[in-house]
Amino acid sequence: MVPLTRATAVLAGLASALLLVAAPISAQDAWAGPGPWEYTSQFHDFRIVPVAEGLEDPWSLAFLPNGDLLITEKAGRLRIVRGGVLDPAPVAGTPEVRYAGQGGLLEVMLHPEFSANRLVYLSYAKSNADESQGTTAVARGVFDGERITGLEEIFEARAWSPAGSHFGGKLAFDADGYLFITIGDRGANPLGGPRTEHAAQDLSNHQGTIVRLHDDGRIPEDNPFVNHPDHPEALPEIWSYGHRNPQGLEADHATGRIWSTEHGPQGGDELNLIEPGKNYGWPVIGYGVQYGGTPIHEAREREGMEEPVQFWTPSIAASGLLLYTGDLFPEWQDQLLVGGLDGQQIHRLPIVEWESGVQVGRLERPALLSGFGRIRDIRQGPEGHVYLVIDDRREGRPTPVVRLEPMER
Repeated sequence: MVPLTRATAVLAGLASALLLVAAPISAQDAWAGPGPWEYTSQFHDFRIVPVAEGLEDPWSLAFLPNGDLLITEKAGRLRIVRGGVLDPAPVAGTPEVRYAGQGGLLEVMLHPEFSANRLVYLSYAKSNADESQGTTAVARGVFDGERITGLEEIFEARAWSPAGSHFGGKLAFDADGYLFITIGDRGANPLGGPRTEHAAQDLSNHQGTIVRLHDDGRIPEDNPFVNHPDHPEALPEIWSYGHRNPQGLEADHATGRIWSTEHGPQGGDELNLIEPGKNYGWPVIGYGVQYGGTPIHEAREREGMEEPVQFWTPSIAASGLLLYTGDLFPEWQDQLLVGGLDGQQIHRLPIVEWESGVQVGRLERPALLSGFGRIRDIRQGPEGHVYLVIDDRREGRPTPVVRLEPMER
């Protein structure tokens, strides 16, 4: 892994937003009407083109080698776009999910060697036997182009809770083929009430962690808490802890860095550089308050706990995260694109290397696509376009997956 800490890198939020020059479009009028829509930003003009429409609570997408597209819907359906057309029939063979609150069918991701093994990975919320509690799980199976066969669960988080929130569920493979999974704190601390539990600080469970596994679910022997002499209680899958609800995850194959965006409470969304064995502080340190204004954190920093590389106050409900490496938008190359749900926006964060010192600027507003819709996921297509998954959890209307295409100036 190429080392990078707050003392050696800057995510330059100084001019972070891909500034919107075109007249803003409200979510009520944007994807509810016909596209495409044209925008002008600081570096690139682009159009937003619908790719698949009429989706119900979409969450994630993945690209097949032939150009087709897999999309998850939280109710438990895996959809496929074949030759540019959304198949009305869901893909068969998906796991049973706990569809309530923030839970359901979450991420879809292909194995790095999918062309050879046809393995598809799905994260999801699952119920216990009497359906009184739920947790986060990951399964994989073989996709034959029509259905998933041989589905097997390879990970079940020790994060059981009756709460319908903070499942995490983001997946990423690093350059060495290790699988990373995010698990939220599962709402262990009631919103608006006193925080008497610090589940995300307890290494004997998976609440508020990012875990690292082999592609078949086995535990790597070099994970940081395997046989750790100072933490005999620690679960060996854990890679990092002290998270609230990581909703974006990106593995940079060129540098070995793992990036994650994390939902804060009221204020204090975070972008973190994830390093093995590190404690990211939730709920002991942070920048937010309860959804009523009462304090949560003991401080904003503490020795032995990692501070975010970037944070958002007020919150944008940070969601999808993409390290753009394509050629279609050259001014965005090797920069992070961060989506927002309630913020309904994208921020562009250039990664700037320094010999020493840190300068993290506050984000400019308004940001790209302000008001276009709740951006649930951001992905780079094989041709270099940027794809967005839009959801509408509040009103429950069907929403699209759209594509950003460059336009000549």
